[in-house]
Amino acid sequence: MAPWVNVPNLFTLLRLLMAPLVIQAILGGRHVLALALFAAAAFTDYLDGATARRFKSTTQAGAYLDPIADKCLLSGVFLALAAARTVPWWLVAVIFGRDLYILLGAATVMFLTPVRRLPPSVWGKLSTFVQIVTATSWMARDAFPVQALDSFALLTVWPCAAFTLWSGLHYTWRGLRMARAH
Repeated sequence: MAPWVNVPNLFTLLRLLMAPLVIQAILGGRHVLALALFAAAAFTDYLDGATARRFKSTTQAGAYLDPIADKCLLSGVFLALAAARTVPWWLVAVIFGRDLYILLGAATVMFLTPVRRLPPSVWGKLSTFVQIVTATSWMARDAFPVQALDSFALLTVWPCAAFTLWSGLHYTWRGLRMARAH
């Protein structure tokens, strides 16, 4: 068996495979299914990390696959929610803009310095958490049209944008510090 094949990486691959199913459910107006699939996919994120730590089975492949699976799922969900006219397009532009900005910044740091490891920051993780809460609240609002869910979903948009932008600024600061150190 290939050295990268282990239980945590299989959970990551499962999340990657579930992303198109969540997107299809959102676009098809099957809101309860979309929410359930998204919850299951999010649970695989927890499981891959917990399993890797518990059994000390981290791999380089997992280190690359995990953020790719996370981005495919979360970016796909936000794109689908915007296409379904659930969340505003400007929020999707902020999320995608920050992600592209971070990718370009990381590529620049890696091109100009010997730095090859760019771990996620606390603000990046918090931003991802707020994005998950935002996506979940909007999917729940669509699945269960209740005024309280609608109000909560509306309240998540601005904090999501703010945390996303702030984490982009924080990554800029970290990247500049790394570049100056080398």
